[in-house]
Amino acid sequence: MLMRTDPFRELDRLAQQFFSGPGTWSRPTPMPMDAYRSGDEFVVEFDLPGVAPDAIDLDVERNVLTVKAERRPTRTGDQVEMQVSERPLGVFSRQLFLGDTLDLDHIQADYDSGVLTLRIPIAEKAKPRKITIGTADNAPKQINA
Repeated sequence: MLMRTDPFRELDRLAQQFFSGPGTWSRPTPMPMDAYRSGDEFVVEFDLPGVAPDAIDLDVERNVLTVKAERRPTRTGDQVEMQVSERPLGVFSRQLFLGDTLDLDHIQADYDSGVLTLRIPIAEKAKPRKITIGTADNAPKQINA
């Protein structure tokens, strides 16, 4: 179902963390996810703690699903003096390359307790089905004209 992910994304994340300033990320970063099949649907869950629902953007183009989310600062103003800033802020992005066996026109998305859950139905053409076997006894008869 899930065709592939970028194997170098984790290396990019570590490099970004090392070279960028503390507390913020200079480029979009990946978000942890789980992906599994449950019955007749494919489920993908993304951890997005501290992200408001209106700061999440989902796009599907061909077989590429893009999830973007923005974690915004919660403490702003002149009176705030940060002592420790370890929670990354900014835009997070993740792309999934999905197989042809999924019905991308009927994706359902829910967001609860910092977890974005996508439910993607398995396409009818990809579901297992029975094939009837014909025999000589029940073969179609030819009619001579």
